[in-house]
Amino acid sequence: MRLRQRLLGLCLGIESLTAAVLLSEPGEVAVIPSWDIQSSERVGTDLKALSQPGLDTTTWHEVNTSRSTLMGGLIKAGVYRENGLFFSNALQSFNSSQFKVPWIYRKEFSLMPEPGRYYHLQTNGITSKADIYVNGQEVASSKSQAGAYAGNAFDITNLTKETNALVIQVYPTDYNYDFALGFVDWNPYPPDNGTGVWRDVEVKQTGPVILGPLRVTTQASLPVGHSSALVTLKTTVTNLEDRDYVVMLGGSISLEGANTSYDLNDTIRVLPKQTVELALQAAINEPAIWWPKQWGDQPLYKGQLSATANNSFSDKVERTFGIRQVTSELNANNDTVFYVNGYAFQVVGAGYSADIFLRWDSEKFTQQVKLMLDLGHNTVRLEGKNEHPELYDIADRLGLMVLPGWECCDKWEAWTYNEDLAVKAEWTDADYTIANKSMYHEALMQQGHPSILGYLVGSDYWPDDKAAQMYYNSLEAADWQAPIIASASERGYPKILGPSGMKMAGPYDWVPPNYWYDVDPAEDRYGAAFGFGSELGAGVGTPEISSLKKFLSDSDLQDLWKQPNKGLYHMSTSVSSFYDRKLYNAALWKRLGAPSSLDDYLLKAQILDYEATRAQFEGFAAFWNAERPATGLIYWMLNNAWPSLHWNLFDYYLHPAGSYFGAKTGARKEHVAYDYYGKHVYLINRSLDQKGSRTVTVDAIDKNGKAIYNTQKAVQTEPNTSKDILDLSNGLKSITDVAFLRLILSDDKNTTLSRNVYWLAKTIDTLDWDNSDWFYTPVIKYANYTALNNLPTADVSVTLATPTRRDGSKAGLGVVVENHSSVPAFFIKLNLVDENGEDVLPVFWSDNYVTLWPHEKLELQVEGEGAASVQVSGKNIRIIAMDTTFG
Repeated sequence: MRLRQRLLGLCLGIESLTAAVLLSEPGEVAVIPSWDIQSSERVGTDLKALSQPGLDTTTWHEVNTSRSTLMGGLIKAGVYRENGLFFSNALQSFNSSQFKVPWIYRKEFSLMPEPGRYYHLQTNGITSKADIYVNGQEVASSKSQAGAYAGNAFDITNLTKETNALVIQVYPTDYNYDFALGFVDWNPYPPDNGTGVWRDVEVKQTGPVILGPLRVTTQASLPVGHSSALVTLKTTVTNLEDRDYVVMLGGSISLEGANTSYDLNDTIRVLPKQTVELALQAAINEPAIWWPKQWGDQPLYKGQLSATANNSFSDKVERTFGIRQVTSELNANNDTVFYVNGYAFQVVGAGYSADIFLRWDSEKFTQQVKLMLDLGHNTVRLEGKNEHPELYDIADRLGLMVLPGWECCDKWEAWTYNEDLAVKAEWTDADYTIANKSMYHEALMQQGHPSILGYLVGSDYWPDDKAAQMYYNSLEAADWQAPIIASASERGYPKILGPSGMKMAGPYDWVPPNYWYDVDPAEDRYGAAFGFGSELGAGVGTPEISSLKKFLSDSDLQDLWKQPNKGLYHMSTSVSSFYDRKLYNAALWKRLGAPSSLDDYLLKAQILDYEATRAQFEGFAAFWNAERPATGLIYWMLNNAWPSLHWNLFDYYLHPAGSYFGAKTGARKEHVAYDYYGKHVYLINRSLDQKGSRTVTVDAIDKNGKAIYNTQKAVQTEPNTSKDILDLSNGLKSITDVAFLRLILSDDKNTTLSRNVYWLAKTIDTLDWDNSDWFYTPVIKYANYTALNNLPTADVSVTLATPTRRDGSKAGLGVVVENHSSVPAFFIKLNLVDENGEDVLPVFWSDNYVTLWPHEKLELQVEGEGAASVQVSGKNIRIIAMDTTFG
């Protein structure tokens, strides 16, 4: 019986081995699918022994993912729980000493080596550095495999067997001394500082000839229209053997979803151990042009190349790409202006953060992009968080521009002239080599993606001339076709690149809404709406209570309103200027009145957040065609690495709140906006194809619903423009405490294109520009909105409807909110929940946090999976009728 069991086990083992073969065909690339990880304190550092097949790893942590930092892997293995780590200040007491020693990543896999088969190990970045062994033999030392973005390819053919063991020993990361992915002052540092195999490790099988990464270049006339495009596929052809090979190259270019294909071919002789550059071209008539979502469709092409050596298939490479052109220039004010397909492109976006443990989730990022597009954004900035190839694939397909680049405030910017670093480990020759490899790897990964807007080779500081030349050469070698920008600031620049044309002058903490419109004199107006603001914002992003309860204790929640000056662990780091909410809370208390409860505090926070983000996005949109144009803004920030109390447009759980809907209102494609400082109304058109007659209707009422002012104006709108159309200075003079201003933009069919309601005080906030700091401008006197606390009660009903799109089709779910009173219903917020009362996430509302005029009815659309009902609340509302249960 035992013999039969053993034979059965042997047979199952053979079948399992066959099934687990990692690769079987030339041109295949396989990702190491999972890892066993363990500390060197437990298993030692004898990598020769640890990389022998058959090692007992029952005491190791099984990590069922292809890439993870140590913390990400330990969470995946069930050692730690995210909810526990993120709750209150639990992470503060985490024992990080376990990560002060090297850790081992190990994986066994099967291959079928035989003569003529070649195997290549490809790394794409390991933090901070690593020793690599295969089957007891060293493949690379930490001197050659160093840097979070440094990819390497190693020929491991002579080391392979049927059963193989790969071991990677990773070394502890120090942001001051290593080229890593740091978080500066965004949030607490992860206990492992991001150490580990955070990107995929791959194995590729080829024949005797291997192709290098496929590079694609496109050329088309500007502005791109109905002409032809020249597409070039480039690669290297390397002969791995000591004999000549006649290599037949076949290629194709095809449009996804279409039947047309352009075939390419060539035949070359490659000498022993020789590497040859290859370029094949095709002219495509009437090409399908890729556009950012704001302006059009996102057609993608696929380029493929294959190599046959002496009539035997040897390798293949492929990638998707889009046909489009992106350029930039400095205008007369030395501000950067980007162009997409020949059209001036005002950048409207925000700064992205990776997960605190660098865990990648394609589905989550897809939802984040959809939220950005719903916000009206067209660009995301990646400061040192270049993530993975999937990010760019998702951006390509959904139509979001990406502005990647290196990060600030650590080893990446340890220049002699950077006086902001507490620890400055200036670059050595070895550091230049690591940075150069990193640049080339990232350029190859991002090259050809139509979503790429440019590359920032510096953030707060510019690279020195040696590094800038090196970066430039690496980008050119990778056939980079997007702008190369020296830095995200205007401090200085290297000779080869010239001025960046971007400003990084703040703010990062709360400023009033009139801040953005007060632009003269420019030299002391810092982040106001002119030029290109590479990272700026009012520091807002307060989550709603449903999210707050997921990561704050009861005492933490009470601190929000009872201890307004207290340092908070879920703000920025304890040594930063953003560890507390002092500036923010001073504005809330002075402008809106001291909160009477947690609920009152959170409602006032949402009012403050909405007002702040709307004004910023509207200010830049309104001044797109100003004397000194506002050429772009990156809101600081889009999202957080972990649950945070500020710097976001939606929270860690993807729940939108006041900052989201203020920003969404401010970034509408066609819009009318109120200038708090000049008291003017601006007509905004961010499209390329919408033009013609429009009507702007203006109404102002007091807190009791009494009319203060009204007017209507017929205007003509033009694509990609903004203009001043009305002066409301006289019309709003009679405000005594607070008033409400409604702007409605409608087309020639009386369809509402934009509806926008402001709450205005008698005076605006008075700024002390002369005493501005790098992160905020002080307020001498705050605007008084305390009358909002004494609004008459408005009776409101909420019912369901089936919404209709403009084309007559049905869309999602509809919610009708109606004010039955003669007074305004202020700041009505709606929340979609499931049958358990939990937030539906992600959720997409057409509008939210709305204010209704007396007797006004408003239909909103909402989309979200698993919706059961809608929760409704507001500043001064009483629900008199409610039918908000779906199904």
